Amino acid sequence: MTSNYDVIVIGGGVVGCLTARALSRYQLRILLLEREADVCSGTSKANTAIIHAGYDARPGSLKAALNVAGNRMYSQVCGELGVLFERNGTYVVALEDEDRHTLEELRERGRRNGVPGLSIISAEQMRKAEPLLSEQTRGALFAETGGIVDPFMMTIAAAENAVENGVELGLDTEVTGLELRQGRVVGVKTQRGVFAGNYVVNSAGLYSDWIMAMAGLGGFCIKPRKGEYYVLDREKSQVRQVLFPCPTPVSKGIVVTPTSHGNTLVGPNAVNTDLRDDVVVTRQGLEEVFEGAQRLVPSLDKRDVIAVFAGLRAAGSTGDFLIEAPREVPGLVSLAGIESPGFTAAPAIAERVVDLLRESGLALTPKRSFNPERHAAPRFAELSHRQQQELIERDPRYGRVVCRCEMVTEGEIVAAIHAPVPARTYDGLKRRTRLGAGRCQGGFDTPRVINILARELGVQRTGVSKRGKGSELLSRGTKDVEMAGTDEQRE
Repeated sequence: MTSNYDVIVIGGGVVGCLTARALSRYQLRILLLEREADVCSGTSKANTAIIHAGYDARPGSLKAALNVAGNRMYSQVCGELGVLFERNGTYVVALEDEDRHTLEELRERGRRNGVPGLSIISAEQMRKAEPLLSEQTRGALFAETGGIVDPFMMTIAAAENAVENGVELGLDTEVTGLELRQGRVVGVKTQRGVFAGNYVVNSAGLYSDWIMAMAGLGGFCIKPRKGEYYVLDREKSQVRQVLFPCPTPVSKGIVVTPTSHGNTLVGPNAVNTDLRDDVVVTRQGLEEVFEGAQRLVPSLDKRDVIAVFAGLRAAGSTGDFLIEAPREVPGLVSLAGIESPGFTAAPAIAERVVDLLRESGLALTPKRSFNPERHAAPRFAELSHRQQQELIERDPRYGRVVCRCEMVTEGEIVAAIHAPVPARTYDGLKRRTRLGAGRCQGGFDTPRVINILARELGVQRTGVSKRGKGSELLSRGTKDVEMAGTDEQRE
């Protein structure tokens, strides 16, 4: 086996990255493994980006406890990591008279879960807060602790801060098995070799049950649930508040919400699937989403749509989070079934993992050099003209705009490529800088970005990919056209 780590964390989603960061506070050698070319490549990149207040989960469940605990942590964590977070409150909207009973039930459930700041407001108050809301509105449940976050940078920033504090990161490293010795997990098998570790944290999201099976643990399975979304042009922003319909047993319903960057996000539906990579949008699913959204906000217009996407939720067979250090497999901590409100609960889940490892015998000596703060790279579009000029004088690359829709410069792109967790793909750059996230969806910037990535990574342009191996953006150079036939035929 290669190397010897105190803890190996499997999975570079928000839970895995925050767990690695939480562990980096201590004098430990930590390895974070991710099967894709970048962190934030699974469920964490495709969700509604809402920080839930905690009134929805069943009282007494892990979902309820960790949702409320995680929600309380978000202001501090996002402040330390330099991540956009707005605690603007969320609303559950009643569109029928009978829905008011559901609002009462949710408020009582929230009270039992320890959620502060819940109130039921009238239809008039709700329409005053959100003028474009349906005239059928009968009232709403307001949760003042709810909010919205940048999900990409929350995950990436946590990984960067972990790396800055000594965590080693292995991208493009897929776990193929666990190394066991006398029933104890002592390492992780990958296509890059075997890594020895005293403890292994399974935070593999949609594949967490597969990792459990590698350790001989059965009885739990992931049942993927797909959700489809629309993204609307921020120049045609429709709503100011996070708007939920009354929930169903399997879903919080079709949500209409602003994003941290000013777009309107609509979705998701909830479609069970047997495929763990099924992120293809469907006409039927998108129609369901838009019809559901227009029940809340009738003025939504498909002409304002700039993108569609789908994400998968790692719904577990128990209906609750599974977070445990199983006695029958010492050295393993399993985190499974981390579906909604998993993003909200993630900071609290990370702290729960630290406690489980301590209880399992891991010595945790605080590291004096630990720095919880990550200094975010400058966003050119958000600076004053004076600040922009000063930045350009220090580095002329910040004066060359590559993405006009989002005003992203070459300087920002180069900084992201050479960040502590490097962006090596087009999607990686998009998540960090927002290039290609505007109305043209990369139609103008892609050729220039390919050239910059090739130059900075030292690869051919045909080696530049959208999201990693197998998604290369070019198959040949523009003028490298192969002539058909023989030399004689061409003559």
